[in-house]
Amino acid sequence: MITKVDKNKARLKRHLRVRKKIQGTAERPRLNIFRSSKHMYAQLIDDVKGVTLASASTQDKELREGIRNGGNIEAATKVGALIAERAKKVGVDKVVFDRGGYLYHGRVKALADAAREAGLEF
Repeated sequence: MITKVDKNKARLKRHLRVRKKIQGTAERPRLNIFRSSKHMYAQLIDDVKGVTLASASTQDKELREGIRNGGNIEAATKVGALIAERAKKVGVDKVVFDRGGYLYHGRVKALADAAREAGLEF
């Protein structure tokens, strides 16, 4: 008997396992990432209040014109720089990185590296 593996269910299980250990606060919010095949999303979340402090994605007007494809490393790098810029506006320097159950490789790594270069600490 062959069972079909649901990749998203497996990712969500990994994400919940990580979420047991990390939590975002107002001083050090959680930088959460969601990766789809066509786009990349990042949010700064204060888990204590349950509030999103800032967000950025490849669908933002600022980035939409500058990128042809939202599902590549170049786009992820731009999202990382944008989320860091928006974090600075809100007054956030340090974050807790939440890779969302994805491997720290490719687009996830590119976004994280770009956010670090733009001034976020994690």
